[in-house]
Amino acid sequence: MPALPPQPISPLDGRYRAAVSALGDHLSEAGLNRARVHVEVEWLIYLTSHSMFGSSPLESEHVQQLRAFAANFGDLEINALAEIEAKTRHDVKAVEYLIRGELDRLGLGAIAELTHFACTSEDINNLSYAITVKAAVTQIWLPKLRHVVEKLAALAEHHKDAAMLSRTHGQPATPTTMGKELAVFVYRLQRVIAQLEASEYLGKFSGATGTFAAHLAADPGADWPLISREFVEGLGLTWNPLTTQIESHDWQAELYGRAAHANRILHNLATDIWTYISLGYFRQIPVPGATGSSTMPHKINPIRFENAEANLELSSALLDALSATLVTSRLQRDLTDSTTQRNIGVAFGHSLLALDNLERGLGEIALDEGALAADLDGNWEVLAEAIQTVIRAEVVAGRSTIADPYAVLKDLTRGHRVGPAELAEFVQGLEIGDEAKARLIALTPARYIGVAPALLRYLG
Repeated sequence: MPALPPQPISPLDGRYRAAVSALGDHLSEAGLNRARVHVEVEWLIYLTSHSMFGSSPLESEHVQQLRAFAANFGDLEINALAEIEAKTRHDVKAVEYLIRGELDRLGLGAIAELTHFACTSEDINNLSYAITVKAAVTQIWLPKLRHVVEKLAALAEHHKDAAMLSRTHGQPATPTTMGKELAVFVYRLQRVIAQLEASEYLGKFSGATGTFAAHLAADPGADWPLISREFVEGLGLTWNPLTTQIESHDWQAELYGRAAHANRILHNLATDIWTYISLGYFRQIPVPGATGSSTMPHKINPIRFENAEANLELSSALLDALSATLVTSRLQRDLTDSTTQRNIGVAFGHSLLALDNLERGLGEIALDEGALAADLDGNWEVLAEAIQTVIRAEVVAGRSTIADPYAVLKDLTRGHRVGPAELAEFVQGLEIGDEAKARLIALTPARYIGVAPALLRYLG
């Protein structure tokens, strides 16, 4: 059998590429290298703009050219970098040599030794990862999450009065509304989004073991911690003053933990929607040309929600692994984080794919209010809670002497189907006030929803 041409191993780079490709601009090897070039160039510009070691500020044209070189990092630079790395066997050193080559091309060879000055590889890497992860999360993943939540909030508002039977423990229970149940997920996700929006993206820039030793040897009079802070904050990051060779990655563990939390809430949403579909509460809207089953023509399978479930599980597993692994480093440095961090894009890719499926799935369902009404009408025994609670209140008010109202209703309804006529007859015979009796007789399962529609006002 002839060998196939090179194929992607991950489905994110194959079957699902269209849904997640935007992450590749940041959370890919090329995206990381572009960020590395950006950091190296900005450090060079910083040093020369402060006339460090007798250098002079670069002409504005040269500054623009260097920044354009970083911003326009593309196929040409990717290939050139690959050729250099094939010789250096070191990715960050290859970036340094690539920039030195650009300096020579621009006639700036005299300042070439300021490239990667006093830096360890991790000074460049940790800032590059912080830049790329921040961009991917804030520009791509979070906006997609917000959009799904907005769509869910619109559905919650639209169905806020749609009474339905609850299913605590999978059994008929006190009615609610579909809108209120969807709003629960909106509220949960809004809280996590607020936490994600408050995330810090930390960076260190302090040399081989975080002591500024080489920096101080080169210029004992400079305030290197201040210089480091200015540089890191100038990149839009939060400065970490106390590190080993690496930035400790605690911010990453926090971020990935919150992202995994969001994933799990979304997973809960997917399983609930799937269950509502199986109960007939939601009908799936046929997509023209789509096939549900290869043998059963009638079927419309809830594949969007099933796909989302699977991808959220994969994403959460990877995010959990990242969180657990990245917070530990042997003494001042080991390389366990290097391989681990190369999977950040995979973790967010599976989550982004899940969000895409949830967004589509939520747009392909319609509430069957007839099914909701029929289910409510078949379960009048759920009013037992209301009746026994009203009796308790009547006993406290001195209008009833019924002993153990809960037991009375339990005997009437537990394991039994009770219809409206039977309940009305039962209520008529109760020793309670006329007003309470009238309220209970007027109650139906569809009306027994408390203040469910009004609770949506608590959404952000």
